[in-house]
Amino acid sequence: MKKIAVLTSGGDSPGMNAAIRAVVRTGIYYGMDIVGIRRGYLGLINEDIVPMSLGSVADIIQRGGTILYTARCEQFKTPEGQKQGYDVLKKNQIEGLVVIGGDGSFRGAQILSHMGIPTIGIPGTIDNDIPCCDTTLGFDTAVNTAIEAIDKIRDTATSHDRTYVVEVMGRHAGDIALHVGLADGAESILIAEKTFDMDEVISRLERGVARGKKHSIIIVAEGAGSGVEIGKYLMDHTGFEVRVTVLGHIQRGGAPSARDRVLASQLGHQAVTLLQSGVAGKMVATQGGRIHAVDFDTVFTTPREPDMSLYDIAEILSI
Repeated sequence: MKKIAVLTSGGDSPGMNAAIRAVVRTGIYYGMDIVGIRRGYLGLINEDIVPMSLGSVADIIQRGGTILYTARCEQFKTPEGQKQGYDVLKKNQIEGLVVIGGDGSFRGAQILSHMGIPTIGIPGTIDNDIPCCDTTLGFDTAVNTAIEAIDKIRDTATSHDRTYVVEVMGRHAGDIALHVGLADGAESILIAEKTFDMDEVISRLERGVARGKKHSIIIVAEGAGSGVEIGKYLMDHTGFEVRVTVLGHIQRGGAPSARDRVLASQLGHQAVTLLQSGVAGKMVATQGGRIHAVDFDTVFTTPREPDMSLYDIAEILSI
């Protein structure tokens, strides 16, 4: 394989740049020409392709976001758009493609693989919602970003004897909320994967007040409901002073953690190594602490649930 491309697609996540760096430098080590496709599949259709060199990925391992930019592309979901993307790859003599992104990005990669373009996917999403892997790229950083913010919120909550509802990201997965809630000692964790009872949430708050607790933290995954609405419900039904913080996209930015930088370097290197050895149509990830490759079909058909043992532990420790 003489020439490969790399693109980032879907939502950005910390560590994408480190993965790009690993792909480019591993490819160059193997004697390949490497190009970057800017703005994901939209850039592929528009032939927004740039050459990548050792210098083009210097000093990016510590940067959040993605130097290749990212975008959503409805057009690529159509057969016409897919054929257009395929034609661009063939026109530019690109023999393999590394796609860094989530489920939707992998579906595009699988289509190109079926059309004859060897592809490898790297799971990059802060939600940690991709099956068959221990953790997705950017999840660790997002959790640590949220924890740092909530530690600060706890300081002011203590000072004012307030209850704080903090909404974290996670439309389809409650992993961020689970990890953050356990790490920050939240009184309640509300996620879409677990039915919750607002009366029980209120009972926990009241028990805390009865034993002299000065503040409370409730973590809400955005997929479980609106933090603003939950905060209003609590005020209406308890009379407590409640404040709401929606952390939002702050969780997607910032320098990647050491764990995400190492993971990105491992996965980027392995993605190119697999393409070089003729393996394609797979996601590269860690499972059980070891790097492995799994077919896209398996990824799409394997159910994904958060580690609910964390929820059970949090329930016990927040009595």
